[in-house]
Amino acid sequence: MLKQMTISDCYATNRQIDHRKGSDPFLNTGMILTMKKFILSIGVLIFSVPAMAVTLKIATVTPNGSQWMTDMRAGAAAIKEQTEGRVLIKYYGGGVKGDDAKVLGQIRIRQLQGGAFTPSALAEQYSDLNLYGMPVVFDSEEEAAFVRSRMDARLQQGLEDAGFVNFGFATSGFANIMSSTPVRSLADLKGKRIWVPEGDSISYASMEALSLNPVTLPLTDVLTGLQTGLIDIIAIPPIVALLMQWHTKVKYVTPLPLVYTFGFMAVDKKTFEKISDYDQAIVREVMTKMYRNFDKVNLVDNQVAFDALVRSGIQPTKLDDEEFVKVRNLLLESNLKLGAEGAFTLELYEEMLRYIGDYRNEHVAVTE
Repeated sequence: MLKQMTISDCYATNRQIDHRKGSDPFLNTGMILTMKKFILSIGVLIFSVPAMAVTLKIATVTPNGSQWMTDMRAGAAAIKEQTEGRVLIKYYGGGVKGDDAKVLGQIRIRQLQGGAFTPSALAEQYSDLNLYGMPVVFDSEEEAAFVRSRMDARLQQGLEDAGFVNFGFATSGFANIMSSTPVRSLADLKGKRIWVPEGDSISYASMEALSLNPVTLPLTDVLTGLQTGLIDIIAIPPIVALLMQWHTKVKYVTPLPLVYTFGFMAVDKKTFEKISDYDQAIVREVMTKMYRNFDKVNLVDNQVAFDALVRSGIQPTKLDDEEFVKVRNLLLESNLKLGAEGAFTLELYEEMLRYIGDYRNEHVAVTE
């Protein structure tokens, strides 16, 4: 019976034959060099395969086709190019992923990796995001900028410690009162139904302090609420009113520094840390530059938007000075109560007020 030869048998036989010839092919220098080249080529092939791309899927209510969305997509393209495709960003605009609660739920289960938010959306994760938006604390954009230059970094770090990477804050200006009837006094507000964003407990309590009836709705339902008469008043920056088309359902606008508004992008930190340090730096650089630009141009755009509201037929009204003092006192009292209840860190709020006081004192001295 023929014996089946194994690889070992062949190897041993070849060695015996070649030994008689005075040579061993497995010690042959040419073959050794060939094997080294083969192993080297395998190593090059392995390391030349690109790392798997990390895709950040980000939801936003920003309408597709808007300048904001155009700039965001340009930023995504720059990141793709600079990371050579290792980091990809996909935006879901126009609120197609639902309200803030739904977006956060999808982030938790990794269907999304981030979103564009306003402070109330993540106040549960980091309550001090509420600070800048406390009603009537700022008199001007300049005051807000002065404070932000001293406190932004701390709030950004607090948000990151809470599990969300961010790239800076972009203001959209002060929220103005927009209504179906003119607002010139505190009495004009009493009993009116005003929209409050979902989860925004501070705005809810603040509006109650003014004897308004807060109506909680997701951002995507506000236009319908205005159309059906479910709400009478919205407090929103002009640029947002135009962007969301809410201005088509109001007749009056009352400009006053009611609430300082801003937005930001928040990306799940665990997902972000899967990106290499080198590529993280690229993402941060591009996104931070983009948000700085938003922060700058939004103020200009907001004034342009206010002028556009007036040209469209919306009538500007003015809250009487004495009435504004009444409104301010009620809201500042409400702010302190909310701080005492833990809605934000009271010590940070008081620090913010000190910075505002410093700014006002400096500018009073200059004007004198």
